[in-house]
Amino acid sequence: MIKIRRVAGGSCRLWCITPPPLRSLIHIRSASVAEPGRRRSDEEQLWEAAGYLPFTRARIGSFFQENPVLKNPFLEDALLRGYLKRHLPQEGIFSDLSAFGEHVAKEVDGWGRECEVNPPRLVHFDPWGRRVDHIVTSLAWKRMKDLSAQEGLVAIGYERSFGEWSRVYQMSKLYLFSPSSGLYTCPLAMTDGAAKVIQSIGVSQPVEEAYSRLTTRQPERFWTSGQWMTERQGGSDVGNGTETVAVPQTDGSYKLHGFKWFTSATDADMTLTLARVQDQTGATIPGSKGLSLFYAEVSRDEDGRLRGIEVQRLKDKLGTRQMPTAELLLDGLPAHRLSVEGRGVASIANMLTITRIHNSISAAAAMRRVLQLARDYASRRTAFGKLLKDHPLHMQTLARMEVESRGAFLLVMDVCRLLGREESGVATEHDAHLLRLLTPVVKLYTGKQAVAVVSEGLESFGGQGYIEDTGLPGILRDAQVLSIWEGTTNVLSLDVLRCVARSSGMVLHAYFDQSLLAGASSVSALAPAVKTVVDALSELEEFVQIAATRAPSYLELAARDLAYSLARIYTGALLIDHACWKGASPSDTYAALRWCEQDLCPVAQNQRKGHYDSNTSLDAALIFDQSVQG
Repeated sequence: MIKIRRVAGGSCRLWCITPPPLRSLIHIRSASVAEPGRRRSDEEQLWEAAGYLPFTRARIGSFFQENPVLKNPFLEDALLRGYLKRHLPQEGIFSDLSAFGEHVAKEVDGWGRECEVNPPRLVHFDPWGRRVDHIVTSLAWKRMKDLSAQEGLVAIGYERSFGEWSRVYQMSKLYLFSPSSGLYTCPLAMTDGAAKVIQSIGVSQPVEEAYSRLTTRQPERFWTSGQWMTERQGGSDVGNGTETVAVPQTDGSYKLHGFKWFTSATDADMTLTLARVQDQTGATIPGSKGLSLFYAEVSRDEDGRLRGIEVQRLKDKLGTRQMPTAELLLDGLPAHRLSVEGRGVASIANMLTITRIHNSISAAAAMRRVLQLARDYASRRTAFGKLLKDHPLHMQTLARMEVESRGAFLLVMDVCRLLGREESGVATEHDAHLLRLLTPVVKLYTGKQAVAVVSEGLESFGGQGYIEDTGLPGILRDAQVLSIWEGTTNVLSLDVLRCVARSSGMVLHAYFDQSLLAGASSVSALAPAVKTVVDALSELEEFVQIAATRAPSYLELAARDLAYSLARIYTGALLIDHACWKGASPSDTYAALRWCEQDLCPVAQNQRKGHYDSNTSLDAALIFDQSVQG
């Protein structure tokens, strides 16, 4: 018999074990199974019998770190609730978002994980050699489609039950859904964009039925739309990169022939795409002037073959693996022209507004989700004798992420507000200019923010943030697409310049003529932040005046820093404005102050340093001159 005596000594425990008699020891030995090639010592067997060899055989220790728990993302987001309480205090909206948030946490998030671990696959041929090109997706992916219809994730924006605030309501719901959606928000973005284009052109045949399906809440009728623009030469330069041709048919329809290099959500029910109409000699007009917009349904013939489409392969991507993205050969795809001939690029402008806003919502949502998980983990993980939340440096890091997340949310929601006003017919000219300017700005800035904040967020989990089956690395991989899809940072920065030029500078007049700081004079605690924003606006205005006297190349070099400055200053003003309303918390004030500690106008600082003078040859030399100096 083993006799155990406990001797107390301060906070330590000392366990004294009296060796058992020989008979017991022999019994233990006979009951033990030694590892192959190794004989267990008497001492090991003795300690195992006493229960004090915790790492032997199947025993892997008694400590297991608790994983972060996703709680209701609506109830966990004070800023979202405060923003809605301020602008859209409808009990029905709060109850809907609360119930949806609970569904996301309890069930939908698991579906999103299933989409990640069971990505789409392409089956080219059936067992008898017939070409079928079936894209096989998981059951969870199909559930996401039904859920999207039932919850009105597209429909809310078109029902407009809440007038000019309907877009804010819709995007708030997508904000909760996005990080758990298994990337289903991407086809929803394109579906929303397609509905917007059809609405702007006119809901009539042959797209009347399609529009009804894109905006329905009935799962059995709901369609998603693809967006097949990019070709081998493509990217954002669709004007010069589109080779697809449209051959007119006698019934007024067309057949499309071309190769689409990058088609997102390839399992969609329909698509909008660009092509060049051939004349009777087979000639087409080059450049953007030759492009028209077409609508095509994705369907199969009686033998199960796709009509006019061959799926060449699925893309092997860094992230967004949940969503099928494919290369397609269009070989006589039946289609209808939607735009006036040669006005295809102009016709997709509304689509880009919608998809860029969706992109920004996904960026803000990714930041918020990683913060919610990191916050929960900080209350569970002990390191160096105390919980992470009790380490000031860890809290400082999360606080910096929180400020970025808050700024991104308010910037995105303000653009959604402007979109809602435009669609409801109550937008002023000032609103319209701001929407045009801020749409590329919010997309480019939040896309870069998301990558940085999510990366920092993964670090807050230590090594587990790098382990795939935690689901955490997927947040970062998926975030990387946000700064690439629908225009890279540089492309969108140049779009900001085009926006300024096409409006003859009116968008900047609208930007400078804003009243977000009006209520801050009565809040003394915000004085430092207000001064920083006012000074930054003055610096920005001075930069614009100087740049107007320089060559176009000067502004082109400054474009990226200009876009960043527009984003930071406007976000600072939004944070100050939100901190002034009667329901604001001390945290709202603190967030505004922290945001305004950074350089809000980097374009002015870099101008003073001469960064935009003609130094392009030096930049090129720095990159390409790698010769060994003697």
